[in-house]
Amino acid sequence: MQLPNSLLTFANLCLCVFTLLFCITVMLSYPLANFLSMQSQIAAHIATIIVAALIKISYVVRCVCQYQLGLEVR
Repeated sequence: MQLPNSLLTFANLCLCVFTLLFCITVMLSYPLANFLSMQSQIAAHIATIIVAALIKISYVVRCVCQYQLGLEVR
């Protein structure tokens, strides 16, 4: 039972970190785009897509861990 607990903690941490990164990449992609070069804007847009996918993966891992531990999956 130790693995699902530690994996749940890791998934929760990843959700927090990736959500913060997502906010940063969105800020760089749209409101701050005038201050960035075209290459940086492209990188920020690509990073937004990648970070969004990582958020989704972290959430699925979190749900699986909660299910294995018999916790309410939400």
